[in-house]
Amino acid sequence: MSDKIQTLISQMTLAEKAALCTGDSMWTTTAVERLNIPRLLVSDGPHGLRRVANVHAVMEKSQPATCFPTASSLAATWDVELLHEMGQALAAEAIALDVDVILGPGVNMKRSPLCGRNFEYFSEDPYLAGEMAAALINGIQSKGVGTSLKHYAANNQEFERFSISAEVDERTLREIYLPAFETAVIKSQPWTVMCSYNKINGAYGSEHRQLLTDILRDEWGFEGFVVSDWGAVHDRVAALKAGLDLEMPGPKKARVQAVIDAVNSGELDEAVLDTAVARILRIVFKAAETPKEPLAAGQGSRFDVAAHHALARKVAAAGMVLLKNNGILPLQHPQHIAVIGRAAQTPHFQGGGSSHINPTTVDVPFAELQKLAGDAELSFAPGYPADDSIQQTLIDEAVAIAQTADVALLYMALPGFKESEGYDRPDLDLTVQQVALIKAVTAVQPRTVVILNNGAAVTMSDWIEGTAAVLEAWMMGQAGGGAIADVLYGRVNPGGKLAETYPLRLRDTPAYLNFPGENGVVRYGEGLFIGYRYYDAREQPVLFPFGYGLSYTTFAYSNPRASATTFKDTDGVTVSVDVTNTGAIAGSEIVQVYVHDRQARLVRPAKELKGFTKVMLQPGETKTVAIPLNFRAFAYYDPAYKQWIAEEGVFDILIGASAADIRASLTVTLQSTAELPSILHRDSTIRAWMDDPRGQAVLGPFLQQMMGQGGLFGGGDMGETEFIGMNPMDFLRDMPLLSVLHFQSDGLPQTPEELVDGLLQQVH
Repeated sequence: MSDKIQTLISQMTLAEKAALCTGDSMWTTTAVERLNIPRLLVSDGPHGLRRVANVHAVMEKSQPATCFPTASSLAATWDVELLHEMGQALAAEAIALDVDVILGPGVNMKRSPLCGRNFEYFSEDPYLAGEMAAALINGIQSKGVGTSLKHYAANNQEFERFSISAEVDERTLREIYLPAFETAVIKSQPWTVMCSYNKINGAYGSEHRQLLTDILRDEWGFEGFVVSDWGAVHDRVAALKAGLDLEMPGPKKARVQAVIDAVNSGELDEAVLDTAVARILRIVFKAAETPKEPLAAGQGSRFDVAAHHALARKVAAAGMVLLKNNGILPLQHPQHIAVIGRAAQTPHFQGGGSSHINPTTVDVPFAELQKLAGDAELSFAPGYPADDSIQQTLIDEAVAIAQTADVALLYMALPGFKESEGYDRPDLDLTVQQVALIKAVTAVQPRTVVILNNGAAVTMSDWIEGTAAVLEAWMMGQAGGGAIADVLYGRVNPGGKLAETYPLRLRDTPAYLNFPGENGVVRYGEGLFIGYRYYDAREQPVLFPFGYGLSYTTFAYSNPRASATTFKDTDGVTVSVDVTNTGAIAGSEIVQVYVHDRQARLVRPAKELKGFTKVMLQPGETKTVAIPLNFRAFAYYDPAYKQWIAEEGVFDILIGASAADIRASLTVTLQSTAELPSILHRDSTIRAWMDDPRGQAVLGPFLQQMMGQGGLFGGGDMGETEFIGMNPMDFLRDMPLLSVLHFQSDGLPQTPEELVDGLLQQVH
């Protein structure tokens, strides 16, 4: 810690230090005026600021701010530069609204599409989620405003989120649920990390020393402070010991006193408290280096509202995914358009809960469509009610205008009573009324385009066949209405791609049998196999695969190559491919690189995303894209070794337009530089001995000697078992060596235990 911070801590009383580690209000830390220690003010995010004027209020209407698209839309851009730009805009608004730290982004995995908060999370893939988060964090923090990476960790559902224990094995935790946090920490050093409410393998996230200290700080090198989610602390002293620095919200006199009492009694080492204080002070003073505008009523916004709205429109359009198009899009100036759906007049552009933004303005999709439609006639019908009721008259009205129009545009928004923070979705369907509406309209109007506003996957099998096009517009932010019009009329060529798989049915999804849990426990029984990893392994058909998205142009891939066909794990390898726009208009393509391990000691997914890039191409233009793959692109986490392992051998590099559309492949050979210790032990099987280089060298000659003396069971007794028509070694391979030796212990010069221990001594 700096000399300044050390000096301040030496001057602080025990009470002041304890108070600093607990919030002073809903949104501020405790100031120590006598030592000129200012407060730190935080605000909900992450796709806009929910800054309330009264820092003691929870539900008060927040100050106007730009509502950008939510994370599911941001991830579909696959555009790290655009997210960096958006982050800078968020920081500018934070400065104007006197905010020091934005609470976000969230990088929890989309384990199940039912999670009600999936709209706030990026992806089912940890690599993509980590890259998106790092870009957004770097954009925000480049302007001197902090972030809070959340919710750490395994917070993948709303059901019993305050208390449920996520039971997840170590390898799955390391390979699926932690890497996005790891990437964001290493690449962007967020000022704070927010712990989750839930338990992880029985320990609350706020008291989980392995996560908060051993992994986050000691392994990843996190330098900021850890803050609780609001109300996530149960035992303040235990949380401090585990590595949680700041409890929010406050004030909580009893918690402050508990820390004081624990230090006075010797239960808590004051040095632990001092460390937490130092971490908080470092960020407090870092935030103070960026002057903020004092919040004052009646002065209006002190950031460029129009420019940020334009950026929000650009981001929204970039994230829209064209799922289906039978040639109807872009619209070719139809003269009569039937605009159907409440969401056309009442835009559904954000989710419910703590991230709900008070927007500076909101584009109405119908009005924005009118601006681009020229002299076309637009007819409107709401189509479905605000609630979950069935109203046939609304469907009949929609059908009447659709069948006389040149084209029908159906704006379908998944309502907040089905998708929001605080509860999980009951199913993956649109409402019964919405499905009936789509079927009725497409029955009379084959030129129907469905525009979806939702935060995560929906099923479409009941109605998609009758549509001419489907556009996934997500929770699109305040400027999304204009962005939809831009895409429909071809002012923007859709280039977004799915960051999550769209299944055919709910029961096809990976966590179907293990969600949301019972008796206070949710078991992650699918292990590594979430998202496309699961669908690949099961060879399970899906509606739309991970990484999928159409364009108004086409792209060809050619000349794939690697910087080396054989390389050391420490060097990595760079993959290149030429991409050509073979269509008639400019467009962007997202090139995705997946890695397949031909042979591994442990089970691995068929392929895993390990690199991507977005390239803009004019008609007929060709560009070469190069994507580097480092050690981690080839590695898996081995719990036996407690480390990441990149095994020597052959890997396939798969270059694709989606997880299901591989356009080119390469074969490379990795040379491992790691010298792994032997993990053989008394109960290791013969297979394990023979797979271990040191074990094989020791055991091989011994087994040959035994076989030469009349077989493994020359004088032993295996009861009724007889080796008839089988290879004895195949039978024995998965038995512990110790057990095998016990069957002929009378013929051994030592006891089986002494013999195995002697062999282990040679190995180790």
